[in-house]
Amino acid sequence: MGTRTETESSEGCITFAERTASKYGETAMNLIAQLEAEQIAALDKTIPDFKPGDTIRVGYKVTEGTRSRVQNYEGVCISRKNGKGIAGSFTVRKISFGEGVERVFPLYSTNIDSIEVVRRGRVRRAKLYYLRARRGKSARIAEDSNYKPKTGA
Repeated sequence: MGTRTETESSEGCITFAERTASKYGETAMNLIAQLEAEQIAALDKTIPDFKPGDTIRVGYKVTEGTRSRVQNYEGVCISRKNGKGIAGSFTVRKISFGEGVERVFPLYSTNIDSIEVVRRGRVRRAKLYYLRARRGKSARIAEDSNYKPKTGA
């Protein structure tokens, strides 16, 4: 049969792959990043630079009936997911009355009133799930006394 599929190329013809790449490739990703940046700007929240190992205090809005108040949740950040995007989240672990308690917070949640970094921790992992098996002094994280914030974007 003499029919040509769209993936074959001949002189002066653009292949299906080339057309798809030019149509959806970089522009689609730029569009998604642009929409995400607009949503983040509309929320007007300032998120401090923190990473796993840092002890942070999260002010979370709690609604009880008709009243609303801010409850602080302080603990060690053990993971961050999806980076700094609109879908990002982080997990905070604390020991409450001898029992380990973890809570996952969406980074840009409307219920988060404030995020404050209490101290910087020095760790070599991105996910500190090994702290779940540790008790007492072995669960401590060394403080990073010479922390330098990232410059640039």
